[in-house]
Amino acid sequence: MALLDWIAPESGLRVEGEGVFLRPPRAADFSEWRELRTLSRAFLQPWEPTWPSDDLSRAAFRRRLLAYARDREVGAAYPFFVFRSHDEALTGGITLSNIRRGVAQMGSMGYWCGRPFTRQGLTLAAVGALREFAFRTLGLHRLEAACVPDNSASRRLLAKAGFVEEGYAKAYLKINGVWRDHVLFGQVSPLMGNEGSDEGVSV
Repeated sequence: MALLDWIAPESGLRVEGEGVFLRPPRAADFSEWRELRTLSRAFLQPWEPTWPSDDLSRAAFRRRLLAYARDREVGAAYPFFVFRSHDEALTGGITLSNIRRGVAQMGSMGYWCGRPFTRQGLTLAAVGALREFAFRTLGLHRLEAACVPDNSASRRLLAKAGFVEEGYAKAYLKINGVWRDHVLFGQVSPLMGNEGSDEGVSV
């Protein structure tokens, strides 16, 4: 798939969830994405890497789309925006990244939710949809996730989504300019090595 195919609406990848759907970001999403990120900045910054000075610019968004395209083409990551099904409002983002094949067959999951859409079950639904995509469509064996210890909302969400707390990593990721410890979570596919299918995904 060419880079322009991935960026363009014609790419067609869509993952259905309970009350939400996931699809790759598009150039046309910029204004809605910028508005949601601007509105949610103070809410999100404690849990994210430091935002570059031009993070919300159109040029930075365009670079982000190109990076997403390269990752998708080599099978390293699948970035999605999350939309509420009944009105197609953009509610956040979720990414399956650091995909390892071979004997590992695993990937890492990260997500964010805009402040107006918290505590509505939308991120939990997105995590469930991405899990099905990872296990059934991509045929991965294992998913991993991590959060800082004081992010109690994320810890509860991962537990509800079936992730198991597996360990504690010192200075694991640089969050908001500081190397932060993280709680590590994992989940193994119930398919136990069965081949992936196209269930739940329209292409």
